Amino acid sequence: MKSRETDEDLLARIACNDAAAVREMVGRKLPRLLAVATRILGDRVEAEDVAQETFIRLWRQAPRWEAGRARFDTWLYGVALNLCRDRLRRRKEIYTAEPPEMADPGPLPDSGLHAGDTARTVETALSLLPERQREAVVLQYYEELSNIEAAAVMGVTVEALESLLARGRRNLRIFLESTHARD
Repeated sequence: MKSRETDEDLLARIACNDAAAVREMVGRKLPRLLAVATRILGDRVEAEDVAQETFIRLWRQAPRWEAGRARFDTWLYGVALNLCRDRLRRRKEIYTAEPPEMADPGPLPDSGLHAGDTARTVETALSLLPERQREAVVLQYYEELSNIEAAAVMGVTVEALESLLARGRRNLRIFLESTHARD
């Protein structure tokens, strides 16, 4: 039985243009990258674009990868997170003279929680968090990274991450309590 290759072994093969290694790496990492990007961006199509660009950067970086310099997953999440940030910044820069032609497809403010709506309500609350708080919450609770790993991905200290998490949890609680009070 063949033992599972490490990410670094796959990177070495990717650096040599091994298509099977690329497929293996995509199979390993794509589901979690899509989950992170979807939660950060709130848009599956954009998340797929981010995942694709992340893998393109991985392929380009593979020949220059230095094992031991950084943990591979930390680098990979960092690339995806930066791509998400770029997309969020571009969203903020889009100005239109006309309001959207389509009404918001989300639930009406007066609609109560029904069975199955809890996840959607939490996702809505998550999307309303400031960008850095949302990133911290997603990495910590959805991706189950340790504080040290999440802080490294975000490029902040562990203390700064903990502060972002505390504020994010508080803001989520306020939103969820106000949603529950309207029911």
